[in-house]
Amino acid sequence: MELLKQIAISIETELESKLTVKEIQMLLEKPKNIELGDLAFPCFTLAKLYKKSPQLIASELAKQVKSSLIANVEAVGGYLNIFYDQKTIAKEVLGEILKNQNNYGQLPMKDEQVTIDLSSPNIAKPFSMGHLRSTVIGNALANISEKNGYKAVRINHLGDWGTQFGKLIVAYKLWGDKEKIEASPIEELLKIYVKFHEKAEVDEELNVEARAAFKSLEQGNEEALQLWKWFKEASLKEFQYIYELLGIQFDSFNGEAFYNDKMETVVKEIEEKGLLVESDGALVVELENMPPCLIKKTDGATLYATRDLAAALYRQNNYAFTKAFYVVGNEQSLHFKQLFSVLQKMGYAWAKDCQHVPFGMMLKDGKKMSTRKGKVILLKEVLNEAIEEAKKSIEEKNPSLLHKEEVAKSVGVGAVIFHDLKNHRMNDVEFSLEQMLNFEGETGPYVQYTHARINSLLQKGKFETNNMSFAGLGEPAWPTIMTLQGFPQVIQKSFEHADPSLIAKYCLTLSRHFNKYYANTKILVGDETKRSKLTLCYAVAIVLKEGLSLLGIDAPEQM
Repeated sequence: MELLKQIAISIETELESKLTVKEIQMLLEKPKNIELGDLAFPCFTLAKLYKKSPQLIASELAKQVKSSLIANVEAVGGYLNIFYDQKTIAKEVLGEILKNQNNYGQLPMKDEQVTIDLSSPNIAKPFSMGHLRSTVIGNALANISEKNGYKAVRINHLGDWGTQFGKLIVAYKLWGDKEKIEASPIEELLKIYVKFHEKAEVDEELNVEARAAFKSLEQGNEEALQLWKWFKEASLKEFQYIYELLGIQFDSFNGEAFYNDKMETVVKEIEEKGLLVESDGALVVELENMPPCLIKKTDGATLYATRDLAAALYRQNNYAFTKAFYVVGNEQSLHFKQLFSVLQKMGYAWAKDCQHVPFGMMLKDGKKMSTRKGKVILLKEVLNEAIEEAKKSIEEKNPSLLHKEEVAKSVGVGAVIFHDLKNHRMNDVEFSLEQMLNFEGETGPYVQYTHARINSLLQKGKFETNNMSFAGLGEPAWPTIMTLQGFPQVIQKSFEHADPSLIAKYCLTLSRHFNKYYANTKILVGDETKRSKLTLCYAVAIVLKEGLSLLGIDAPEQM
């Protein structure tokens, strides 16, 4: 970003403050064709200011703009095409990476917090592949927030309350086996939950019993509470195993039940502000251009909206967040529009800082996975299988590798995470274990292997960090250097768009450019450029490792 700023200052000097440096930076773009330069400045916005054609402005600027960073400037159409001085830029970019190491691209720390609502599985239900997206997108977004200078607060808003617990209590009393559940809690609870739904399709009385069971839980019935606590503890133990595999930690596990005693205060506040309206016996807040937000049902029961209002107020009071991300599926978009609109109507200016981060579904054979129908693929099984496949691959390709178990875990888990995050979050992702574990092409293992290959080169070349050089890299290294230069911008853009796929795609691009360079360049040949080539390798390894880390993926030094 410093490099772009310097170029922008050079242009701003010639424009005589017609545009600010920041405005120029925003306009600078990368040409689609490398023959058109490393950077382009469109002059169309200047036409009105100067009352000249963009072509003439570009032509005049081409004669005036000068900088030690620029080798050549050309006017093409309404664009000012800028060609960097490769030798100077290589020294600037590599020097900055080597100086900052894994802090390359790190923005200064602000005294500001960002809350991220992520993962949030339902208690007593299996942690399926369907839960993977919120978990890994949310964790990557938290890492990216920290890289952008914020303190990230990871919140696991557990689904630990609601009518499903009434269904589960009834199912347990009818078909539950305590010993089986204690031995294998999630699998057995899923069986009886699915059985309940199958039976309830032909016996409506079961749903009536379930509603009564949940009401007894709400009223503090001792037996119902004990069952609920047991279901919750068993689930959390299972979830924790998965979070440890994924390398994810949380700052808060405050789920839905945590807000039970905080909702009446919110309802009262809405009422006092004159926003609560009765509609067919229920209480709602009327909103513009969308359905009213239901606050209390006809039987007086509160809903998700009531709970989420209480949660938003609690988080603002406790964390004073600058930004609040809700990483929840796209199907909940209306709910969050209503939630933020109610907060605005309540007079909270910070409601504008709340952002729903939607994502597409994880599909199996083109269809959504469903817990109640038993059509789920357990994430634990997928992760364990991925680790086993990685282990087999290591045994075939590098049987003498040290720490095989650790590397297999990094590669297997990384493959699953990367398969999700390389897709834009709004796209649906088709579950394919074969595709996830493909260790070639656009995959996590491909990026990890590139990093490991570089470490092997550094070791063979006896590279020393106190003996680096930037001289004589030449044209073959240029695409790699330019990609390295773009890392800070990608970090900022991924935060602004709440889009971790930008980091994943960047890692793939950098890996491809480096591997092409490696295929066409003899790096370990003992000539005067060997130190420079190894210095470039070292810089790429630093950035790849940091890019993977932002996605929540390890970068093994050997594979």
